[in-house]
Amino acid sequence: MSAGTSEWVLLGILLLSYNLLAGFTLGSECQRLGDFNPPMLEADGDVVIGGLFPMHYMVSESDQTYASKPQASECSGFDVRAFRWVQTMVFAIEEINNSSLLPGVRLGYRILDSCDHVHTGLRSVMSLVSFSLGQDNSSEVLQCVDSAPVPVVIGLASSTPTRSVAHALGPFRIPLVSYFATCTCLTDKQVYPSFLRTVPSDLFQVQGLVQLVTHFDWRWVGTIGTEDDYSNYGIQAFAEHLQTWGGCVAFHRTIPKEPTEAQINAIADILETSTAHVVVAFATEGQLYSLLTEIARRNLTHLQWVASEAWVTAGLLTAPEFHSVLTGTLGFSFRGTMIPGLADFLFKVRPSPGSVFTNMFWEELFRCKLSFASNADPQSKLCTGNEDIKAVRSSYSEVSRVRISYNVYKAVYAIAHALHQLLKCGPKDQACNNTMTVKPWQVKKPLLNFTNQFGEKVYFDSNGEPVPLYDIINWQKSSNGQIQFEKVGSYDGSAPYGQQLQMDLDSIKWSGGQSQVPLSLCSASCPAGTRQASRPGQALCCFDCLPCADGEISNNTDATECTKCPLYYWSDKDRVTCVAGVEEFLDFQETMGIILVILALLGVTVAMAITVIFFFYKSTPIVKANNSEISFLLLLSIKLCFLCSLVFIGRPSAWSCRARQAAFGISFVLCISCILVKTIVVLLAFRSTLPGSNALKLFGPLQQRAFILCCTAVQVILCASWLALAPPVPFKNTSYQGGRIVLECKDVWPIGFYLVLGYIGLLSALCFVLAFLGRKLPDTFNEGKLITFSMLIFFAVWISFIPAHNSSPGKYTVAVEMFAILASSFGLLFCIFAPKCYIILFRPEQNIRKGMTGFREQEPILGHRAGTHHGQAASQYQGAHTIHSHAFTPTTKLQQDPGSISRPWRCG
Repeated sequence: MSAGTSEWVLLGILLLSYNLLAGFTLGSECQRLGDFNPPMLEADGDVVIGGLFPMHYMVSESDQTYASKPQASECSGFDVRAFRWVQTMVFAIEEINNSSLLPGVRLGYRILDSCDHVHTGLRSVMSLVSFSLGQDNSSEVLQCVDSAPVPVVIGLASSTPTRSVAHALGPFRIPLVSYFATCTCLTDKQVYPSFLRTVPSDLFQVQGLVQLVTHFDWRWVGTIGTEDDYSNYGIQAFAEHLQTWGGCVAFHRTIPKEPTEAQINAIADILETSTAHVVVAFATEGQLYSLLTEIARRNLTHLQWVASEAWVTAGLLTAPEFHSVLTGTLGFSFRGTMIPGLADFLFKVRPSPGSVFTNMFWEELFRCKLSFASNADPQSKLCTGNEDIKAVRSSYSEVSRVRISYNVYKAVYAIAHALHQLLKCGPKDQACNNTMTVKPWQVKKPLLNFTNQFGEKVYFDSNGEPVPLYDIINWQKSSNGQIQFEKVGSYDGSAPYGQQLQMDLDSIKWSGGQSQVPLSLCSASCPAGTRQASRPGQALCCFDCLPCADGEISNNTDATECTKCPLYYWSDKDRVTCVAGVEEFLDFQETMGIILVILALLGVTVAMAITVIFFFYKSTPIVKANNSEISFLLLLSIKLCFLCSLVFIGRPSAWSCRARQAAFGISFVLCISCILVKTIVVLLAFRSTLPGSNALKLFGPLQQRAFILCCTAVQVILCASWLALAPPVPFKNTSYQGGRIVLECKDVWPIGFYLVLGYIGLLSALCFVLAFLGRKLPDTFNEGKLITFSMLIFFAVWISFIPAHNSSPGKYTVAVEMFAILASSFGLLFCIFAPKCYIILFRPEQNIRKGMTGFREQEPILGHRAGTHHGQAASQYQGAHTIHSHAFTPTTKLQQDPGSISRPWRCG
């Protein structure tokens, strides 16, 4: 499913969920849909602004069994930088409440943790925009609180959860103002009509990154991404723009959401061995952490990292263990500034029993546990709550030039200016119209432009995009051994071409302590057995050394093309020499061939043993009753079925290819014809209930033989016509890999094979239907049930054969057909004859006429009619099967033996 399709499906699910939630509020009680009761930072106000921030950057979801209530996702990895963004939003709202921007109107906020995850973000935004629940969490039933949904939401950070939330809010025209989601995909106003952002689109960042790498003549670079929209769209756009500048992408590797050690090692191996020494990474610091930890362990200092704005100022990666590999990193960052009063506000934060997020922040920052926290451990170091935030160096306290926090700050002020216009607030201290109910769709239109207190013009274009302004940051080690983010250039996407990128080369520090611009070579020489392969749409100077394809060789270095081996020849392991291909067919001497031969001979042996048993006991009632002549012919045909499978083994030749299908088709039709005759005789005998019926006379032994002959003749004609007009021929199939030449019989006219198979199926279906109709006749005597079951096995085998035959490669196609022949032959043999042999050998007391009927002598009260009915039918059936050894008819015998009325099987 494409990304667009999956998103619309997700949107439908979200809308349905929204309607369900709304539907639950119609009653007097609210039902909790799953265990989702997230902590919230909130303050009441006349207009409440929603906020979604990734205060945790990892989520672990339990497997859902759908047999119990879904468990809430567990968020982990508290991000102190994201907590600073939260506090910046609170600071901006309180600053506005204390200003004259919205006189008479107080802003409130309702902030939830998105955990940087789609599911958590969706649940959180539904809590914000639908309804509020009471605080009593002890019961499954919650009281609904009549509070208005937030009219606007600030969030989220990553592009993937932002897209999902924007999809959900779009149909309701609830504005979503993002401070960090930069994916170009969010520009489409048809899909995201109410989405805006205070950060530039990745399109401008990508253009700047391409200008940066080509400025240093880095035309051979690798890329690292993650499994999200931000990374996918960013790297795709980067590769396309780099191509137009004559550059090449050496490799691209994606870090999984939950990478294993093996996956991280595999990516690190690529980085270590690649000739590209410049790596562009589109990811967040949390996603890169495990990979960079492995890079630092290997001490790969030769790599020049180019960072996207998502991690270029990430404090998490400035730890001492990363200094050796990340010093010298270059990257794009949003234009930063210092917000007056923010630092003092941040340092005033203190933990308290009701401040869940603040408590998490405190425990993460000081590596201790609060005594009143829910997860307090008596054995852990306890926090006093009076620790000094300034004493700990962290990204939370780095506020000299905030960037993402400034985007949050601008988002809050953009909403405030929109409300100022919407509520018709007057100049100076004239109160706003605070009696007006703010609707979400009303907020979107005024979100256009304003000039903030720093003199910066904040505006959104028709796509909700701001001005693309970036600082170019260089990671440098300061005198105190800490990493500093130094500005070494700038990029203005709105400036004329050629003036967009401004660099101060003398102030740049390079990776690995190099004094010169690092080199990143394109390609090494291609050895024999490989060829140069230009990457589609990229510069010809950059190429891969690809191994020659199977069946092709190159015996010199830097070959531009591989030479195809002659017919029936194949390339060796090193692809430098052509060698003769290996012929392959189902041979008598290989294991599979031996097993199939043993099975075929075993089937013939069993059929022969049954024939001998029937011959020695031919005078017993069970053999006579089952039409001994047809039974012997049936056993002969089953032997032929077993024997015909042997023709499929061995090297294909002209005669064996023709004999295979002909022997198979004719022997099986002969077999099914015999079974069909036995079935018809059963039905005629037991369905002819009137005395003196002539039904069996019309289908006597002569007619039975003629019927079998005619049925078989049709198949003979089909096979003869097929083999005469378009017979199968031996064929060397070279389409398989690995130098295999499969010798097989090629059907020039495949329809011929399916006609032969279809005719067998037609007779089998007819036989099955007739046997099914006679399944309720006297059990011991009647073969209807046995034939029905044998036909079911027959159908199961051959219906399974068709897809297996078409999908089996090489010699296994022949093995599948042989297996089908043997399986169906064994099924017919055992289902029809095994019960009879069991009675003959182990239950001789049942091998008598009275035991054969399956009837008890009729009680006198049943009357003459009941006894006559069954007695006549049984007598007719036995007479039909013993007509060659007894000179009587069923009707005559009934007349001679009056006792047949009450004991119908005393004839003979």
